[in-house]
Amino acid sequence: MAPRNDTAEPVAAPAGAAGLAAAAASHVTVTLAPLTEQLATYLAPADVQRVREAYKFSDAAHLGQFRTSGEPYITHPIAVTEICAGWKLDTDALMAALLHDVMEDQGVPKQELAERFGGEVAELVDGLSKLDRLDFATKTQQQAESFRKMLLAMARDVRVILIKLADRLHNMRTLDAVAPEKRRRVARETLDIYSPIAHRLGLNVLYREFQDRCFEAMYPNRYRTLQKAVLSARGNRREVVGRITEAVRAALPAAGIDADVYGREKTLFGIYTKMVEQKKSFSEVLDIYGFRVVVHSQPECYLTLGTLHQLYRPVPGKFKDYIAIPKINGYQSLHTTLVGPYGTPVEFQVRTRDMHHVAESGVASHWLYKSSDVSLNDLQKRTHQWLQSLLDIQRQTGDSGEFLEHVKVDLFPDAVYVFTPRGQIISLPRGATPIDFAYFIHTDIGNQAVAAKVNNEFVPLRTELKSGDTVDIVTSPASRPNAQWLNFVRSGRARSEIRHYLRTVKYAESVAFGERLLRQELTVLGLELPESTDIAWNKLARATGANSREEILADIGLGKRLAAVVARRFSPGADVVATTAAAVDEFVAARSAPILIQGNEGQSVQLAPCCSPIPGDTLMAFIRLGQGLVVHTTDCPVARRMRAREPERWVNVGWDENPATHFNARVDVIARNERGVLGRIAAEVTAADSNITHVTMQDDAASSVTLHFTLQVDGREHLARVFRFLRRIPQVQRIVRIKG
Repeated sequence: MAPRNDTAEPVAAPAGAAGLAAAAASHVTVTLAPLTEQLATYLAPADVQRVREAYKFSDAAHLGQFRTSGEPYITHPIAVTEICAGWKLDTDALMAALLHDVMEDQGVPKQELAERFGGEVAELVDGLSKLDRLDFATKTQQQAESFRKMLLAMARDVRVILIKLADRLHNMRTLDAVAPEKRRRVARETLDIYSPIAHRLGLNVLYREFQDRCFEAMYPNRYRTLQKAVLSARGNRREVVGRITEAVRAALPAAGIDADVYGREKTLFGIYTKMVEQKKSFSEVLDIYGFRVVVHSQPECYLTLGTLHQLYRPVPGKFKDYIAIPKINGYQSLHTTLVGPYGTPVEFQVRTRDMHHVAESGVASHWLYKSSDVSLNDLQKRTHQWLQSLLDIQRQTGDSGEFLEHVKVDLFPDAVYVFTPRGQIISLPRGATPIDFAYFIHTDIGNQAVAAKVNNEFVPLRTELKSGDTVDIVTSPASRPNAQWLNFVRSGRARSEIRHYLRTVKYAESVAFGERLLRQELTVLGLELPESTDIAWNKLARATGANSREEILADIGLGKRLAAVVARRFSPGADVVATTAAAVDEFVAARSAPILIQGNEGQSVQLAPCCSPIPGDTLMAFIRLGQGLVVHTTDCPVARRMRAREPERWVNVGWDENPATHFNARVDVIARNERGVLGRIAAEVTAADSNITHVTMQDDAASSVTLHFTLQVDGREHLARVFRFLRRIPQVQRIVRIKG
């Protein structure tokens, strides 16, 4: 939770001076009567009394404190509680709203709140209280950690965020009392975090008010100018709106539909956003007004749509059915744009009354309409699913800033809706890729993804998905997440899972590879690897600043420490000293036998993509600090240029007796451009027990074509076999393996 808006900061009354707060307090009357009357409409008298007790405690705790505006501070908790009462939240939530600042500002311990008002109220207040620690490195880090605490509390109890949103709403409504710079900062924070959360939870009325108030605080001149323009246009377009309203209200009863028809106006922020995104002037934004039609049943929605389309001509491509496929926040309506009188485009939204409740109040409608027959199961499932994903991300993420980054990604209001092969609808953030889809289905599917089919056609894993796509993920147990995926994934869960895998698995792979390198070096010296309990490990750890044996081995695997130097420190009589990358010269001079690799070490050993080494190639490797070995072929032109610049960082490597299988080799095939040649090449590659993982084509002339293949082979001998099979094709003129 971010540090609270300055409008809510308590200010002590100045001692011995008639300050602003004291002056204001002299004529401000604080009363609980309006709130009590509001609560009496849906709470039992005993529950109202509990709320009054919480008020008395809060009033005493905040006595002598004033808001920046000069009002007694207790007016803020009362206003927040009134907003929550408008959503008909339960008694515990209302009490927490009144007490939401006593723990943070007044130091009231959680235990005291639990004893006086119950454990549930204390938990809610604790979730609302921002962290007040002194060991944060930066303000940004403190803000991120506070948001993390609030969102995790929300994941356990959604009432936390509802109270927090009410708190922020009242602060935005009283933002005039703070300085312009702080006003803009608070508005930006609200627009970035709280407004998307309100939208994600389906609180659309709150979402729209947040947007307009943020717009006014950030760009006051633009807001006032646009407000005047809308007021002027409202008079000019009154005739058009009136004609449409009359026509619709006459047409629907004639079709046997009992409906409520409302005219609605786009928010100023919505108009401004459209002007900026589409680079239009105000006079060019025609669809400022729209209409909402509320009917009794779902079949009547579609009947109403047909009636409207008979009344006015629909605009092609402007129809959206959010009833069949609801938005991610549970919103359901039919949207259509019609060409009204004088050629003016007019948007209509058609929904049932139950859908209208959810559209306006979202997850809060659970409390607002729980006594009716409204079924909110789908909405509650979606909300629970998203809140649960916050806990999943938290488990994978240690850093609060990274956690907030992932959550921000998931707060994008737009979404795409795609299908699994079995027809299940999955909602993903706009711009999502097959990798996002894979991680949404299951972590193991994402970690093992190797290819994707969209609408039964293979596509790159970075392809952006569109609504209506059917996505199928091809997996392989040998596949691993790629750090490059972070450049194009869009969902917080996918980003979190990839980073978690790279952190944990890379470390484990580095430890295993480091142990193999060290064992190999010790064998060269005629020594054995010390047992994990050997005291020599402790001596080496103390001398090098490492925390454990595993850290030393991981550093060896990542190239931060040098296996040959570490091995010599275990020789009889040798001193255990620091072994850092500065000892590369000593390492190169000391080493005679090459480092043996298998090709499946993972992140610790990377096969250079420029030359794609395969078993049978002669090798050399570059020590990249913190990333291990990057292996090239000895004839790779890229490697030769790098070695000329930094010869001290290169070491000899060789293939292990039992290398891994399935290496990539890039091959160019020049052939006569005849029908069926690609099919014949693919057939011969398959016959040679190889596999094509990628292919592109380039026309060289009218009679020839160059085919660029990436093939899966086991080594040079297997590649030579593939070449022999390809030479049997009469159209093939030349075959070249590409390096560098």
